[in-house]
Amino acid sequence: MPGSVPVTTVEAGFRLLARLRRAPALHPHGLTCTADLDVMGDGGGPWGATWLDTPTRYAATVRLSRAAGLPPWLPDGLGLAVRVEQADGPDHPLDLLLTSSGRSRVTRHLPLPRADVLGGPYSSLLRYRVGGRHRMLAAFPRRTGRAPVRGDPASLSDALATGPIVFDLCAETSQGSWRTFAVLTVRTALPVPEEQSLGFDPYAHSLPGLTPGNALAATRCAAYRGSRAGRRDSSRGD
Repeated sequence: MPGSVPVTTVEAGFRLLARLRRAPALHPHGLTCTADLDVMGDGGGPWGATWLDTPTRYAATVRLSRAAGLPPWLPDGLGLAVRVEQADGPDHPLDLLLTSSGRSRVTRHLPLPRADVLGGPYSSLLRYRVGGRHRMLAAFPRRTGRAPVRGDPASLSDALATGPIVFDLCAETSQGSWRTFAVLTVRTALPVPEEQSLGFDPYAHSLPGLTPGNALAATRCAAYRGSRAGRRDSSRGD
């Protein structure tokens, strides 16, 4: 329950950690970037969600990050946070949070430390409700002959200076395969300090027909609230 001791403890813990780090409680070190997101049809039939079934180009903001902030040469949980601006009209964005994971039907539910941003998929780890069905979401980077890219901000900035980083965004089918619903093109690094990075929240910023499932929802919402509150505390110097 939202008022239970475990949930309140999670919120307090994430608040303290974000306050101490002066950055998000998890994934404290990252790079914020401009991006485009193109919703596209793949010929596989409608999704049953208006946003997914309407091909459109959106402006987006992306944050690529490392979960624990380990030295860049070490594998770490890599994060891909996407904010689709005006996804459901003015002041109604969509947030997607994806984490480096495995490829199989089991390991796509598990975070997988990785050194190379282009080295494998990123998944939602937990299922979404997509057009009335439970589906995993994932992003698959296009390597296109590029050398490995470390996940620290400096390495990411250097990589983006040579060209955009592109991801195919996919949803799981009932057979466990993947269908592409959008292409995400990450373009230019933005000079955003960690303490001013966006507070991504897939529960606060979802869409009709595309919402996170109920699994661990109360705990995850508490973690997001705590992290945002801790960053506000640090910005005020409390």
